[in-house]
Amino acid sequence: MEKKTLSPKKLLLRGLLYLVVIDICVLTLYPYFVMFCNALKSRAEIFSVDGTILPVHAVWSNFIDIWKMAPIGQYMLNSLLVAGGSTIIAMICGIPAAYALSRMKFRGQTAFLGFVIVSQMFAPVVLLIGIYKVMQTLSLTNSILGLVFINAAFNQAFTIWLLRGTFLGISSEMEQAAEIDGCNRIQAMFKILLPVAAPGIVTTLIFIFINAWNEYTVALTLISTDTLKPLTVGINIFNGYNMIEWQYLFAASLFAILPVVILFMCIEKNLVNGLTSGGVKG
Repeated sequence: MEKKTLSPKKLLLRGLLYLVVIDICVLTLYPYFVMFCNALKSRAEIFSVDGTILPVHAVWSNFIDIWKMAPIGQYMLNSLLVAGGSTIIAMICGIPAAYALSRMKFRGQTAFLGFVIVSQMFAPVVLLIGIYKVMQTLSLTNSILGLVFINAAFNQAFTIWLLRGTFLGISSEMEQAAEIDGCNRIQAMFKILLPVAAPGIVTTLIFIFINAWNEYTVALTLISTDTLKPLTVGINIFNGYNMIEWQYLFAASLFAILPVVILFMCIEKNLVNGLTSGGVKG
């Protein structure tokens, strides 16, 4: 079979496209490269005036020392409990709400969806005093459970909106056929709708998990006990009053982003499909 040759114009456009993609990848990965290089430096090299980006002598023991100097494992477990718990609660509450908004019509639906979007615009720092007062009233300050509820609440609007778009992109005739075969609405949702909407559900799940994993401000305000701190707050132990242990801080930060990277690698095949399905209809 004769190969199709591209015109010079198309070759130029393709080359420019590759160049743009490479530039974006370099700009995105460069901060992590710098973080990794600094995590391998000694304290003297970190503060050296003549220092370079690459370490002169790699100090791999920095990655071991941080586990001896701070309870990194406990911090990671706390972050996992907060992120996992808030993701489960947000999905349990968000899936029925998104299903109802995509399949049922009621008076004031448009206004309600507007309120859902508006609620997503409030940053936690704006509501920090109110959050603390509510958690204090419920005796949930300085507890993992309080962080789980707060993160689930702040991710609820995003969950509903994205899943509603996913459900709208799925024909309701499939559920009607299931109801004709004897399924009620709940059974049709679980047996027909949710399996088809799996890419969108996985996409929503990963974004909720990442948002909860990276949350810092509320956790810093509510948690005072060292053993209850999530990793984002706990690594501040290397930020001393007189000196910042940059090499340890960068090493701990690499451990903080590692679970998110692994999670992305596991679900990246479903990520694009989920984003596309979630944007079919608003």
